[in-house]
Amino acid sequence: MPIPHLSTALRGPILDLENRIVNAMPTIEHWLRKKWRNHRVPFYCSVDLRNSGFKLAPVDTNLFPGGFNNLNPEFLPLCVQAMMTAVEKICPDTHSVLLIPENHTRNTFYLQNIATLQNIMQHAGMHIRIGSLLPEINTTTNLSLPDGNTLTLEPIERKNNRLSVNGFDPCTVLLNNDLSTGIPEILQNLDQTVIPPLHGGWTTRRKSSHFSAYDNVSQEFSNLIDIDPWLINPQFASCGKINFQEKKGVDCVASAANEILSDLQEKYTQYGVKEKPFIIVKADAGTYGMGIMTINDGAEIYLLNRKQRNKMAKVKEGLPVSDVLVQEGVYTFESINQAVAEPVVYMIDHYVVGGFYRVHTGRGTDENLNAPGMHFVPLPFDTSWLRPSHTARKDFISNRFYVYSVIARLALLAAAQELAHSDPNKPIERS
Repeated sequence: MPIPHLSTALRGPILDLENRIVNAMPTIEHWLRKKWRNHRVPFYCSVDLRNSGFKLAPVDTNLFPGGFNNLNPEFLPLCVQAMMTAVEKICPDTHSVLLIPENHTRNTFYLQNIATLQNIMQHAGMHIRIGSLLPEINTTTNLSLPDGNTLTLEPIERKNNRLSVNGFDPCTVLLNNDLSTGIPEILQNLDQTVIPPLHGGWTTRRKSSHFSAYDNVSQEFSNLIDIDPWLINPQFASCGKINFQEKKGVDCVASAANEILSDLQEKYTQYGVKEKPFIIVKADAGTYGMGIMTINDGAEIYLLNRKQRNKMAKVKEGLPVSDVLVQEGVYTFESINQAVAEPVVYMIDHYVVGGFYRVHTGRGTDENLNAPGMHFVPLPFDTSWLRPSHTARKDFISNRFYVYSVIARLALLAAAQELAHSDPNKPIERS
């Protein structure tokens, strides 16, 4: 497949970081293999990265990825093989799966994602049906997809702590629903294996917990290859008891933002960065790019107009925001056809199975790109993941994609540790 044009400058700390990671590949892969043996890896995961030309870091990690339709179709065999491994590790006897999606029946692009996921699992040798949590789906319902195919949703039935659809009794329940609105009673205390675990949803999960785990992972990794951990780790703080509409709790946000900005200015000076540091304030739980804003000074949080306060006050499904993550902003200096872009890496189990650039023609290098108007360009992990070059400068793009895969897997490892810490039933880390 054609390799997207990248405009990031080949100079400065990011090039040195790439070289260090590529040259340390045997050490890194050995270290990661040991980690995967000691942790239960999330079933699937996507990681949003930002490459500023002087820093490469994850800014969000999603345990219910919704963009499988944006991956390169040529990577289907890689997805299938990884899916077989993931299912066998969690439930070796699995032969039938009930897939439960989000309640986005009007978002045809999301439904295309579900169809792609269904296709991957069918090619992995499993029977799979799609059950809906929507009360209005009370009979078999066919939905039209952008590619001309249809997706069949069926009403879920529960009997004796097992879920089924129209007589189909699955071994495993696979969620592609992030549980933002809570854990439905129908999903609780099931005899069937539920993946990802219920405590991985946004009902209980917090981004601040994830990045706390990533702090530990990035520090250990940085010691392994002798780099400054700041180059791969965004600083952050968390604030609770926030009410943007009533301007309550915003002192914490302003104070945290100014403290991080002060630290960032020192780092920018250290590395000769001429840009102005900035902060991203976003809901500590939730996704879909909602409840996010960019600020350059803590004082700006006091000057929000009504529209801005309303935007920050609620996220997906209209849920109120009471806790926020105050995170170091990482510029994205990559572009495709002169439009700002950021890489998103997809994994099934601990295998990188593809990714894409999220591209937005109407957003700047310091803004959230997960917004209406975005489009996607597949990432060519076939060249980077399988054959990273250690020497040829002309292969820097392949090297860069390998580096993306490493940073994404560090975030995946952090997610594994995060889930282990929050598991209400048993520790995930094995002896």
